[in-house]
Amino acid sequence: MLVSYDKLWKILIDKKINRTELKDMSGISFNVLAKMGKGEAVSLESLHKICNALNCNIGDIIEFVVEKNN
Repeated sequence: MLVSYDKLWKILIDKKINRTELKDMSGISFNVLAKMGKGEAVSLESLHKICNALNCNIGDIIEFVVEKNN
């Protein structure tokens, strides 16, 4: 399964928050943002910090996508 943060990026666009502002609001590192930008898994602690900063639930910012076999 792949991790998709598309929901998070949409929330940021809707709230007019850039990634640096999210980092500052939530206390996550640039490394976490970089991993998320590549669709890589990050710690539950980091996701919790983001949810607290944006006042949302984990399902609002992340989803798992089933890989398609060719």
